[in-house]
Amino acid sequence: MCLAVPSLIVGRSGHMATVDVFGARKEVCLELLSDDIQVGDYVLVHAGFAIQKVEKDEAMDTLQLLEELTEIMKDSGKAAACGNGQGSATQ
Repeated sequence: MCLAVPSLIVGRSGHMATVDVFGARKEVCLELLSDDIQVGDYVLVHAGFAIQKVEKDEAMDTLQLLEELTEIMKDSGKAAACGNGQGSATQ
């Protein structure tokens, strides 16, 4: 199962962008999207490609839910298997 997490575009050069997700940054390809993607937009990323632009409100809601889920998993001792849970949706 894949989970697409909204990623904030923090830099762009041609058809490549740097995205930030909970403080982790990575390079992704924008070739599957239109040219109107800009720094500050949110996108869903799969296998290194941005596949869909997401409205900021929807992205923030999703990131907040993921933070809440991480806290629940930490409390139950399951977060270690899924990552460290660090970061903030309100960055």
